Amino acid sequence: MLASAITADTGWSTPAITAAFSAALVAAALVGIPVGRWLDRRGPHLLMTAGSVLATIAVIGLAVAPSLAWFAAAWLVAGIAMSAVLYQPAFAALTRYYGPRHLAALTTLTLVAGLASTVFAPFTDILSGRLDWRDTYLVLAVVLAVVTIPLHAISLRRPWPPPHDRPHTRPDVPAGTSPQVQHITRSKPFWMLAAALTLSAFAMYAVLMNLVPLLAERGASPAVAAWALGLGGVGQVAGRLGYGILARRTGLRARTAGILGLSAATTAALAFLPGPVALLIAVAVLAGTARGVATLLQATAVSDRWGTTAYGSLSGVLAAPVTIDGRIAPAVGAGLAAALGGYPALFAALTAVTAASVLLALGSVPDQKARPLSDLPQR
Repeated sequence: MLASAITADTGWSTPAITAAFSAALVAAALVGIPVGRWLDRRGPHLLMTAGSVLATIAVIGLAVAPSLAWFAAAWLVAGIAMSAVLYQPAFAALTRYYGPRHLAALTTLTLVAGLASTVFAPFTDILSGRLDWRDTYLVLAVVLAVVTIPLHAISLRRPWPPPHDRPHTRPDVPAGTSPQVQHITRSKPFWMLAAALTLSAFAMYAVLMNLVPLLAERGASPAVAAWALGLGGVGQVAGRLGYGILARRTGLRARTAGILGLSAATTAALAFLPGPVALLIAVAVLAGTARGVATLLQATAVSDRWGTTAYGSLSGVLAAPVTIDGRIAPAVGAGLAAALGGYPALFAALTAVTAASVLLALGSVPDQKARPLSDLPQR
């Protein structure tokens, strides 16, 4: 949002500024793997509080950056901070703290977090209309510090409980020992799950970022296309609210394949339906619903299959390719649209990608009923 103002003031190219942000997301994905191991062993209090402090420092670093190299370095620091404060550590904390009731807590978190762009995008726009980009970053740094540092420092002070599926852990055996985690991450179900979620994330993000030009090709005005994108956000909220009912009434394999299948079906409809525009908007809302439930599907994928003993370690590994994939999807999608001859052809290709994720998801559930990780052999 501030890229054009930064370019106008400094002369740094917009692609370079965007690349710095992309590098931060890649850093967050990679650092998230050791962060997950820390969470399993020590809990979120120190980690997420320190992450909030580091995030504040990083945003201040962006504000005072005298050069593009400094600016890029500050974004890398921000990426490290993201690994400690965004969805993955928050999911791990709520899953452990709330035990069998963690799904309701995760749903609440995703609903509140989903409002972040709704609130801060216009807030940042208002600030940038009154302040220069450096002062805008400084104001955002103050907001970040005032809200997140005391929130994490105070609300996460309670003792880190043992996993609810392993309540009688021996104190000399750390949760999620390395041999146990390796046993899971080297298994066929884990890699099929990782591949399914990575492919589906690529398709969902590419659909999201290329929906407006697709609708424009189908005859929608820019304003109508923007409304369709916004209504897709309403679909996300509805999907998250309904996930608890879905989880209670469906099996794990059927639920995983069904959610990814809904994404494939809506992508195919957008690819092949020529109109009318109202019907395409309805499909866009359903696509948003699929994205909404997919967030909770990923958040519960580890605990539903292997329990919560090493939730942080396993979800960190699982989330890394999904996060990186989601970042490159918009650019790759736009490139594919040009290469394939238009956005309908792009969406047809994305349908095939999502269909492949459905097939992989069918093999992502262990053959036997998922056991707590502590029951797996140790060396």
